[in-house]
Amino acid sequence: MTLPRRTALALPAFALPAFALPALALPGLARAQQARPIRIVVPFAAGGAADSATRSITPRMGERLGTSIVVENRTGAGGSVGGGEVARSAPDGTTLLMDASSHIVNPSLLRGLPFDYATAFTPISLVCTFPQVLAVKADLPARNLAEFIALARRQPLNIGTQGNATAGHLGLAQLNRAAGIETTHVPYRGGADAARDLAAGTLDGCFITMLSAGPIVDSGRARFIAVSAAQRVPLRPDVPTFAELGTPGIELSEWVAMFAPAGTPAAPIAALHAALVATLAEAPVQARLAQLAAVPVGNSPEEFARFVTQGRASMAELVRVANIRIE
Repeated sequence: MTLPRRTALALPAFALPAFALPALALPGLARAQQARPIRIVVPFAAGGAADSATRSITPRMGERLGTSIVVENRTGAGGSVGGGEVARSAPDGTTLLMDASSHIVNPSLLRGLPFDYATAFTPISLVCTFPQVLAVKADLPARNLAEFIALARRQPLNIGTQGNATAGHLGLAQLNRAAGIETTHVPYRGGADAARDLAAGTLDGCFITMLSAGPIVDSGRARFIAVSAAQRVPLRPDVPTFAELGTPGIELSEWVAMFAPAGTPAAPIAALHAALVATLAEAPVQARLAQLAAVPVGNSPEEFARFVTQGRASMAELVRVANIRIE
């Protein structure tokens, strides 16, 4: 990608792609002026979908921007703790939020937030999506979805998710309504934390990403039941969809997306978006995301802003109809 000279000169040094810096620097000063580092806040635990996707793209994205990118996990309250930290940050493009679908659900569930999700952030791009999967512990007497539903009707089942207001939480609520069952939701601070308790046998199951549940399943300590996608996921082609198993309408995917604080100038937003999209187009990055069972996206800030607005409205309706509450 080549930046028009007028646009390039308008960008602060930290926001310029690495290949643009030498051409704009004065002779002998290309390496003397260091680009400002970028901090990306992930409001979920290390090892989960949002964290793993972020760490898959930041090395190359940093190279393109000519700076270092530091990833920090700030967990709690369905992602609102980390979200609040970014909302309070200076809108200069050096602090970003890599949030998940709870971003569009939290406004319907959380009261008394010190910031407004609708006005506190500038959308940059949807990075990737992660279908959710129902996995159960190895000794649970349910080998398939029908047996799981039958068991849930006979006895209480504790099902973990990556947190309140996440795609896993909403997917579990959809399953409960569609199957006429009532499982107990156990929220965690990330999918990796839920998976650890699933492996230990303290949870009956989890509704989380394939990324988080995969190692536990591969070790024989859990097994997949169904995936919440329209089609089977290529990484795990043996896992059927809920629709295939007679329970349609459960197609919620977790997603990971990049935001900046509201008021961030257009120039840094454009540079960050360009670096992100170029990074997502690289074959090695796509291969890493595929190993996470993630689908790269990289849409425009305008497209993503519409996605967020529409998603917030539809999730508000789902929360109301499913009578979802914060435990």
